[in-house]
Amino acid sequence: MLAQVLRPIKEVYADFRSPDLLVGLEPPDDAVIWRVEDGRALVATTDFFTPVVDDPYDYGAIAAANALSDIYAMGGEPFLALAIAALPPQLPADFLAEIIRGGAEMAKKAGVIIAGGHTIQDKEPKFGLVALGWVDPTRTFTKGGLKAGDALVLTKPLGFGVTTTALKQGLADAEDVTEVVTWMKTLNGPAARLAQKYHARGCTDVTGFSLLGHAVEMLDASQVGLKIQLRDIPFVTGAKKYARQWTFPGGATDNQRIYGPRVRFFGNLEEFEKLLLFDPQTSGGLLLGMKPEEIDGFMAEAAASGQSAWRIGEVVDGRGIEIFA
Repeated sequence: MLAQVLRPIKEVYADFRSPDLLVGLEPPDDAVIWRVEDGRALVATTDFFTPVVDDPYDYGAIAAANALSDIYAMGGEPFLALAIAALPPQLPADFLAEIIRGGAEMAKKAGVIIAGGHTIQDKEPKFGLVALGWVDPTRTFTKGGLKAGDALVLTKPLGFGVTTTALKQGLADAEDVTEVVTWMKTLNGPAARLAQKYHARGCTDVTGFSLLGHAVEMLDASQVGLKIQLRDIPFVTGAKKYARQWTFPGGATDNQRIYGPRVRFFGNLEEFEKLLLFDPQTSGGLLLGMKPEEIDGFMAEAAASGQSAWRIGEVVDGRGIEIFA
């Protein structure tokens, strides 16, 4: 559907060429990169969504962290943002203000100034950011660039979607919600900077298309295959409990339908375990391809600095994903 929606843009700009547009829709990536001058390029992205948690402050903070993540996923450092908000007029003003405050304080934590924005009235809250960042054009991350032999690293656990859906259904334990909210409010900046230091070969952030959906994007961009060990994938505490109760968001089955044909499972896996790998994430971690000669140093410094990182598989020759129990 997204490809169909974006088709008119590609048609209108079919004859457009600029050496300064380094990353755009061909091929698509997490953000746009436009070269400003030698040694400096602008990274631009936007993201917004409806509430995933009940607390308005947490919702605003998560939405901001999620929007800024695309800048980090391209190897950039965000510095400026505009707020985008659709606010129901019947909600209390202090409730709406808490959404904005959560986003503003998360942006400030990231060193980003929210200098303006736009609001409209709507039946359901929607909040996010237009975010801008700087990047050295010789040190950008993209979904391409993976090579056979690279290590595959994930920097946040999975299970956000199945847990927040359990929350909406009144089934989630408070401590499980707190754990997931903490992860979703964790900025990907430190992980991205460490990946820059150790020369990551490819990067994306894991969001609505799920771990396997975004992994498929990376292998298609890089023309490689992936082998992933299920036992090495981290999950939040309640993920498997809620998965057994089948509290998956609708996007999980959509992801499985779209990306499932590219995935082969080996070993005795239950259906809920498979679907967890298609679970949509909000403000998920980075999925990195690390060079074989850099992975040990990266993992050692991550452990020493308290940066979460799990080695979940490797890049191989081929064009599909193999999951081993």
